[in-house]
Order: sequence, then C-alpha cells, then structure tokens
Amino acid sequence: MRRILAPVLASVLLLAACGGGGGEEEAASGISIDTKFGSVEVPKDPKKVVALGWGDAETALAVGVQPVGASDWVEFGGKGVGPWAEDLYDQAPEIIDTMEPDFEKIAALEPDLILDTKSSGEQERYDRLSEIAPTVGAPEGGDNYLTTMDQQVNLVSQALGKEDEGKKVLEELDKKYEAARKAHPEFDGKSVSVAAKTSEGWGAYVEGSERVQFMEQLGFKQSEKVAALKPEGFTATVSEEKLDDLDADLLVAFPIYIPDTEVTKDAAFKRIPAVEDGRSLVLTEDLNDVRQAFSLNSVLSASFAAEKMPDLVADKVK
Repeated sequence: MRRILAPVLASVLLLAACGGGGGEEEAASGISIDTKFGSVEVPKDPKKVVALGWGDAETALAVGVQPVGASDWVEFGGKGVGPWAEDLYDQAPEIIDTMEPDFEKIAALEPDLILDTKSSGEQERYDRLSEIAPTVGAPEGGDNYLTTMDQQVNLVSQALGKEDEGKKVLEELDKKYEAARKAHPEFDGKSVSVAAKTSEGWGAYVEGSERVQFMEQLGFKQSEKVAALKPEGFTATVSEEKLDDLDADLLVAFPIYIPDTEVTKDAAFKRIPAVEDGRSLVLTEDLNDVRQAFSLNSVLSASFAAEKMPDLVADKVK
C-alpha cells in the first residue's frame, strides 16, 4: 500500500472525479454511518459496491448485494468467495489485492461505495479509499481485523440500506449456533486455543479474532494461557520452546502456506498435552473447505462451519 506512486494516485483522483465517487448531492440524500474515522455519508442506494475488508464481500452477498469488486482474503480463487456463496453472484467481481489494494483498479470500477469494515484500520488506507468513493471503514476498536461479526453485518447492511436483511442473517446464524450448543453441551465452558503455524513459526489467535469468536459461539472460552500472551494484531507469537502455552481443553491448529506435515509431525507440537491426550484437531488440506470457512468467519462461511466443525471436535472434548 505504501509503495503506490504519485502518478497512480493522480489517476485515481482523476477517475474518481469522472464519476467514481458520487457527488455531494447523492451523498446528501443518503445516510450517515459512524466508524473509527468519524461519520461517513453514504449514498442511499449504491449501485456499484467494492468490498475490500476481510469477509465484506460475503457479507454484502448475504444481504442481497453483489459487489463489482472484492478482495479474496483466504484465496478461494474464482469469484473470491467460498462454495457456499458462489451462486449468489450473477457475474464475477473484479478481484482486488488485499493488503496493498490497487487504487487505480478500484477507481476504474467507478464505485459509489467502498466497504472496508474489517481491515488494518490504517488512516492512510482509509484516506486513499475515501478519495475514490465514500468508504465505510473499521468501527471503533476494530483495528487489526478485530471487527466483530455483528459489527461487520451491522455496518454493511446499514451502508447498503439492508438493515432488515442483516438482522435476519444474524438471527439465522444464531439459531445454528444454538442448535450446535444444544447438541453438544460438553463444549460449554471448556477452554480452547486456536493456533496456526507459518514458515515464520507459531501464533495463537487472540480474543476478538474471528476464529476465537467462532469457537466461543459453540460454547468454548478462550484459553487463559493464550489470553495472557502479548498480542501483535490478531495473534500472539508462541515460540517452539513454549508451545505448551497452547495447551487447553481443546486445541485447534492449522498450517498456513506450509505442508500439513510441518504441523502434524512437529515434535514440539506433539508434546503439547492436548495433542498427546487426543484433544486437538488439525485442519489439514482434506478439510480445506472447513478451514477456509472457519478462517473467514463471514456470516455465510460461519453458517457452513457451524454445520461441520462441531462433529469434527466432538470426540476431542473430554
């Protein structure tokens, strides 16, 4: 994002001025939405929506709006959404890079609204996007991708004039969570750690991150050991020497951009009590749909994961 050159930004501003950003008259007829960046005026009935935040595209689709541009955060490919949402598009969106979006490409789509409700929350990113079109950024406290699902659905549905639809999809998901908790009372109050290993090492997901939010909806609670770690964004680094910090009543782990065996055959990982005792689940390649749904945790992907994950962990909780 910081490597965008001045000529590119000039092109963005020119394209926006030619019709991408919507005029003052249009914005005035819309509504005001509160974000960490202040109050944002958005058009009443946006026709061209670009969804850039983590899960924003699926959230828009869930309330009946098809973005013309979107970011694919967990690398689904194709239309940039999971199999549970693909059929909700009539036409595939333009895929926009995630961490460093192409501002010129976004402006070329001539959006009248940009959704970036779950992102880094950086002022520079917001400023550049808002020069193209009214942008609904992260809410207060939502920096570092810690926007909750309720916040995301509420912001997106309000911006799109679909508040009733937003309430409905949240209610439907709540019913699935309730059914899972009722079917598995053994989950209630059990501690859980969610961790991932990359080429740089291990990290544990902190309170407020989407993966922990999901497990809490099933009845689990965040591990006190992980809660005591120092967060860096939405994760906390865990060294190989201290992998026992991941121990909990249930440990859910997965690899990111490394072979499954670098987790499943990791000697230090196998010595964690939860792993030794059979209280762990590794989301390997054969469970990729669940892994992606669990990681994205949009209102649509969470619905899919809520149907699959309970059965995967039921025999791990003792």
